[in-house]
Amino acid sequence: MAKKPHGASHQSAAVEAMLTLAAERGWYSVSLADIAQRAKIGLADLHEQFDSKEGLLREYVDSLDLAVLKGDLPEAEASVRDRLFDVMMRRFDAMQPHREGIRAILRDVRGDPWVLLCSLPRLLSSARLMLEAAGVSSSGTRGRIKAKGLAGVYLSVLRTWLYDDSPDMAKTMSALDRSLRRVEGVAMLLSRDRRNAAERAEGEEAAKV
Repeated sequence: MAKKPHGASHQSAAVEAMLTLAAERGWYSVSLADIAQRAKIGLADLHEQFDSKEGLLREYVDSLDLAVLKGDLPEAEASVRDRLFDVMMRRFDAMQPHREGIRAILRDVRGDPWVLLCSLPRLLSSARLMLEAAGVSSSGTRGRIKAKGLAGVYLSVLRTWLYDDSPDMAKTMSALDRSLRRVEGVAMLLSRDRRNAAERAEGEEAAKV
């Protein structure tokens, strides 16, 4: 759990150390003391801010969310798909320097149901922020449905990004474009079905009169 901030430089150094060590040793082989030593921070100072490496991981996710929100506002005339593409690529761009560490962490925790269960609310929160950054409302029931759909897109593309060896993340961009087009197609079909159902209902009501 995050505690009282002690300075952005300490936080940044600790997060960097955590991700580097995870890439070198694996997530479960890294201790908070290891991170403090690599970051050249006193363990007491580090513990004053974070009482676990999971707290540091949440700090890193916060930084990714902030990177998404710091980007330029989307062009009003751009399609929703294009806006979401740009916003989601901001996130992958921010993650790129630490891909090996992220891959190591995900590899180790994928067999831990408790960790995955606790991560779900955070994933949905990040998805809602990406929607808002793209100029799409994430409020209400429809917003929650959109967030779940976008979280699914993100997880699908994440698998490609983790092993994308292209210099410009071309494989990731291609996978993201395909996933967003697929979701857009499903949304259009659902919208058409709802419209047809409404028209049928209106026709039935008119026939009764």
